[in-house]
Amino acid sequence: MKKMINLAFIYSIVAMVAGVFYREFTKLNGFVGVTSLGKMHVHLLVLGTIFFLILGLYCDRTKVQNQKGFNKALITYNVGLCWMVVMMLVRGITEVLNTPLSSGMSAAISGIAGIGHIILGVGIVLIFLKLKKAATE
Repeated sequence: MKKMINLAFIYSIVAMVAGVFYREFTKLNGFVGVTSLGKMHVHLLVLGTIFFLILGLYCDRTKVQNQKGFNKALITYNVGLCWMVVMMLVRGITEVLNTPLSSGMSAAISGIAGIGHIILGVGIVLIFLKLKKAATE
């Protein structure tokens, strides 16, 4: 449970930093439109902080963290979430700076972000499978 609370705490700090970065970076560059940077804060709060607080409660009740493969599922989830957020940062910075991207470069950013989403999805499925198994024990 302590590990989940620590992860939730780290993600909450990163979420706050992302929110401040969004506000200050857009203000500094005089940007007033919608950007991916504005979505990073919420993604980190929900998929990072809230997810791990809830998972911590499940760990306390079911001892799911003692199952074989749980740490691999956790690592997969964290890698996917971090990957996805980094690509949101890349996309957001290019939007705010109005960086001209070729269609190939834009597609590459989207594709790399998609890989992060896939990894995150695999992590979610693996964690749910571990939770399901722990609930039946």
